[in-house]
Amino acid sequence: MSLLLEVLIAIPAFFLLARLVLRQHRRGQGNLASAVLAMQTCDHLIRLIGHLQQHRGMSSAWLAGDNSFSSRLSSKRHEIDAMFPALNEAAQEECRQASPCLTVNDLSLFRFKWRDLVDNLSTMTVERSITEHSQLIATTLEWLNAVGEARIGLAAGDCLPTGLVKNYAHRLPALTECLGQARAIGSSVAARGSCPAVARVRLMFLVNRAESLIEQACQGHQGNSAQSRPAQDAVRSLANLIRSRMLNREAAINVTADNYFTQATFAIDTVFALILDAGKALEKHLVTP
Repeated sequence: MSLLLEVLIAIPAFFLLARLVLRQHRRGQGNLASAVLAMQTCDHLIRLIGHLQQHRGMSSAWLAGDNSFSSRLSSKRHEIDAMFPALNEAAQEECRQASPCLTVNDLSLFRFKWRDLVDNLSTMTVERSITEHSQLIATTLEWLNAVGEARIGLAAGDCLPTGLVKNYAHRLPALTECLGQARAIGSSVAARGSCPAVARVRLMFLVNRAESLIEQACQGHQGNSAQSRPAQDAVRSLANLIRSRMLNREAAINVTADNYFTQATFAIDTVFALILDAGKALEKHLVTP
């Protein structure tokens, strides 16, 4: 076979290979762009989770008799309501996907349940308020996990460190919810000045679970120990407070609802700081060629 003939045969194969490589590159770039957009949706959902958790804790203290939380509840409701326009845009974007993780109808139903909770909060028991808040938060956590897995983990997993997406969209948010439930139950206990048996069992479980989750999360954290240490210390401090001043049958509950809420919120905020740090690490890997 002549050299010229070999060249003529090779040219089409070369261009076909080049087209395949270009197509794969463009597909990869599209996946990364989609993942970056999904980060915005995750950010909205993470902030909504935080607001709902705070509203739940405030509601528990208020329903248990601490009226100092009344004005803060009103402000927190406004913050939550202000988030829905951005969430609606995110849902519309998700609806363009073949299998949306969050639809406009999902969000509409969520808003209806949220408004029903707000309208009927004053007639609820502490336990019912915690339950209904927790159901809304569980739904938001499911959306966050689904978006993280489908739009970030699957789309750009090859260029991301192992476990980073799970920490960002699942493990650390689950830890905030564990601590958030402890804040809500503990706030009502502090406001009442007594710890019923059901609350005692639940708080014991949540404390143990939180300590386990913070260790798992920090092992998979993509930052250094200095970044994760404040969260570890804050969770341990809150756990010690609950065990020594709420679950100790030999000691009276001598912490106010406001003080307990403040310390629990500090612990939760340190975990949200870890989520923010994980998000920054994700963005760095997604936008760096």
